[in-house]
Amino acid sequence: MIDLRSDTITYPTEEMMQAVVEAFRRGEFGDDVYGEDQVVNKLEERAAEIMGKEAALFVTSGTQGNLVSLLSQTHPGDEIILEADSHIYWYEVGGFARIGGLSVRRIAGVNGYIPPEMLEKEVRGVDIHFPKTTLVAVENTHNRAGGKVITKDQMKALYEKTKELGLAVHTDGARIFNAAIAQGVPARDLAQYSDSVMFCLSKGLSAPIGSMVVGSSEFIKKARKFRKMLGGGMRQVGIIAAAGLWALEHMVDRLQEDHDNAKLLAQGLSKIEGIHIVEPETNIIVFDFKTLGLTSAEFINAMKERGVLFTSFGTYKIRAVTHRQISKDDVMTTIEKVRAFIEER
Repeated sequence: MIDLRSDTITYPTEEMMQAVVEAFRRGEFGDDVYGEDQVVNKLEERAAEIMGKEAALFVTSGTQGNLVSLLSQTHPGDEIILEADSHIYWYEVGGFARIGGLSVRRIAGVNGYIPPEMLEKEVRGVDIHFPKTTLVAVENTHNRAGGKVITKDQMKALYEKTKELGLAVHTDGARIFNAAIAQGVPARDLAQYSDSVMFCLSKGLSAPIGSMVVGSSEFIKKARKFRKMLGGGMRQVGIIAAAGLWALEHMVDRLQEDHDNAKLLAQGLSKIEGIHIVEPETNIIVFDFKTLGLTSAEFINAMKERGVLFTSFGTYKIRAVTHRQISKDDVMTTIEKVRAFIEER
């Protein structure tokens, strides 16, 4: 089966699993709630260093990482600003409202980005009727925009405007290394324009579990307590942190291969009559076939029977994600299977 649903389905490498065994043999596991797991401590130190921040926190998932970041920089009753199609709004179960007591102001940006001039117009002023706006969240790369990159200059411009307005900035950087690779810059060049950043180890980097949150030491101190509140205080978690540390050190540069395969897939699909595609910038491809009168559910079911898995992004829209377990041959096979299905209709 060729699985293009998400880069979350990646398996750990043999080297990652060997890193777990070696950490165990060295006796480096401990109780992380007490701060005694040496592997977790190494991972957090390395993550902070790579992102150019003071400190870091290992969390179970990107959703948990985003939530502890919001909780640590807001108070119940505050308003946060999200791009209208942000992952935090669409796919994180409304945790900001249920757990954080936060209201959301959604702004429809441009390719997932809220321009500074738009932000300034949309931020509500001081009024007895309004909640206090305290934070803006950025998503880089932006999932529902088709893996679009928020550039270094865009990050800088938005950050400077938020500081003028007295707002904090959090980056949902689940795929921030994809954004960095696409621009040919270190991830820290993007992270410098955020007060906090979350990034995933379990997507393109292929670790089995976990994400990281980075920021100031004071912020991480608060985030650690909220992680405990949410049930994320783990014990001998070095057993998964070891794989994450190996991934962080060895799997970033290979993301370019995923980007190349995404472009190859997009080029092939764009040549099939009736398919309209958004040119990919990273490892996410979005396309539709509305003119064919074909729904995404029909397409997904038909392609599953042919051995290829996709994700629905709307009634007529499909998302495909390339990753370490998708080869160039898989891409070419996918193109031919899609072409055959469309021509058979």
